[in-house]
Amino acid sequence: MSTPEFDVFGRACPSRPALEHVTGRWGSLALGALAQGPLRFNELRRRVEGVSEKMLSQTLHALERDGLVHREAQPTNPPRVDYSLTPLGRDTAEQLLTLISLIEERMPEVLAAQRRYDARNCPGA
Repeated sequence: MSTPEFDVFGRACPSRPALEHVTGRWGSLALGALAQGPLRFNELRRRVEGVSEKMLSQTLHALERDGLVHREAQPTNPPRVDYSLTPLGRDTAEQLLTLISLIEERMPEVLAAQRRYDARNCPGA
């Protein structure tokens, strides 16, 4: 439920960048992976296949800044950094996982729709 001072449909609303961080490809996958529990950077990178080290780092910084992810550096040699969800991050991930489950469950319908679309709009492709 939104509050009157924040309207994601408004051009200057500060909720837009936060929404983008959460719903972007790497943000949603990172939050979904961290919903299973804390992970070290390389564990998270292996779990989120296809993300580059640089992109994962940028994504985690954005999510940390938004208060969704907690970064804890351990004073060890070599340094150990663990990432976990904050309470806000857990609530957000829970909603994302519901959406992810819906998409996964309905993929046969999505694939059928894509085939119909491609047959109509991309003949011979």
